[in-house]
Amino acid sequence: MDNRRAIGSWISGPRAAAEDMGVDFGHRGQQLGLPEEGPGSIARPGRRFAALFIDWALCLLIAYGLLSGGKAQAASNWALVVFAVLSVLTVGTVGFTPGKRLLGLRVIAEGGGRISLPRVVLRTVLLVVVIPAVVWDRDGRGLHDRLARAVQVRL
Repeated sequence: MDNRRAIGSWISGPRAAAEDMGVDFGHRGQQLGLPEEGPGSIARPGRRFAALFIDWALCLLIAYGLLSGGKAQAASNWALVVFAVLSVLTVGTVGFTPGKRLLGLRVIAEGGGRISLPRVVLRTVLLVVVIPAVVWDRDGRGLHDRLARAVQVRL
């Protein structure tokens, strides 16, 4: 018996194999009551990575210019601190970092509205640790967003 369809290939993964067999997972964000496309839909990974890259570059620039005394190696350590502070302050107040704003993204609570400050702090700590951010659920949310009960959506 050929079980390749049931298991899925290493390229497409088990979700694609299940969808090929007729399982309907719905669109990303459907469980959260979010639309499939357009404003308010789940942010795609490409935009999220690009926003993270912009934020990290900004933090490196600030750390190098203001905190490291011109030492490139010290700048990367300070950049992590600047990133954490930037994330807590901006996501906690306006719902987005500079990179997210440039790319049209916002962090909201699962039920809609602003995310509370304790949840922003939890989200930021988990994001700085990195590992929770690379573990995603079926909606494309990182573990840091899931534990903070937050969602990154398009504006």
